[in-house]
Amino acid sequence: MKKGISLLMAIIMLFAVVMIPMKAEAIGGMDVMAYYRVFDGDFYASAYPDVVAEVGNNYIALLTHFITKGSYEGRSGSKTFCPLLYKNKYPDLAGYGNNLSLYVRHYVDYGKAEGRFAIDPNVQSVDVVPGSCAGFVTQQISTCTTTYNARIARATNVELAAKSINGSIVMPGEEFSYSRTLMPRTTANGYVMATVYNNGQVEQGIGGGICQVSSTLYAAMRYCGLPATERHAHSLPVHYLPAGYDATISGTKVDLKFVNIYDVPLMIQAKAIDGNLTVNLLLIY
Repeated sequence: MKKGISLLMAIIMLFAVVMIPMKAEAIGGMDVMAYYRVFDGDFYASAYPDVVAEVGNNYIALLTHFITKGSYEGRSGSKTFCPLLYKNKYPDLAGYGNNLSLYVRHYVDYGKAEGRFAIDPNVQSVDVVPGSCAGFVTQQISTCTTTYNARIARATNVELAAKSINGSIVMPGEEFSYSRTLMPRTTANGYVMATVYNNGQVEQGIGGGICQVSSTLYAAMRYCGLPATERHAHSLPVHYLPAGYDATISGTKVDLKFVNIYDVPLMIQAKAIDGNLTVNLLLIY
C-alpha cells in the first residue's frame, strides 16, 4: 500500500491516541470529510512552511496535521476558514465545548449556508503557490450520467444535492448515508418545491429532484459492483434511468447507503450543470 494511504489511515489512529478533546464516537471518515471540505493543501503548505518542514508537503500528511494539531493551534485550513476562530466567534455554539471537530462539522452542514464565516485576516496576504502540496492519486472505478431539465425549479434541487455529496470521502469499512450527507432539505438551505413521488402519486414537495442524484449514485455503484446496504425503488418509474437502477429517499427513514468494501478510501464526485448530472466513484491512493 502506498505511503499516502498509510498516512490517510493514520488520521483515524491519531484521533484515537493523540491527546485532543475528542470523543471516540466522533472518530471516522465523516469528520475527515468535514475537515477535507474546509482544507486547501496548497494554501496550508504556502502559509505554514514550518509544517512542511515538519511533515513534508504530502496532502494527506498536511491534512492530518491540520486535523490533529494545526486547527487547535489556530491555523486556518484555507484562506476562508479557521476552526478556532469559528469556535470563538459564535457563542451560541458553546455547547460543543473544545471539540473543534464539531465546529467544523457545524460549519460544513449548517454554518456556511447560514452565512457564518471565520476568516483570519492574518493569512489573507499569503501567496498561495499552486503545486506547493503534493496531491494524491485517484483511480476512477465507475461513472454515471443522467439528464435533467435545467430550466425548471427541480434543477435547483438536483444541483444542490450534487454539491452536497461532491467530495465525500468514505473510509474502508465505513458506511455512507446519502440522506445524512445532504444539507437539511429546507427552503432556508435553498431547496424549492418540485415534483415528488408519494406512494404512487405525483405531488409537489420541498426538495423534489434530489432522488435523481441518489439514483445516479446508485447506478454508478451498480456499474462497479459496489453493493448497497440500503436502497429503495421509487413508487413510480423514473425517466432518467432504467428500471432497477433508481434509489429514492424520504426523510431520514428511507435512505441510500453503502459500505466501502475496498481497502482504500473511496471518493464521490458529483456535478450537475446545464442539464447533465454526473457521479464518479474514485479510489484514493
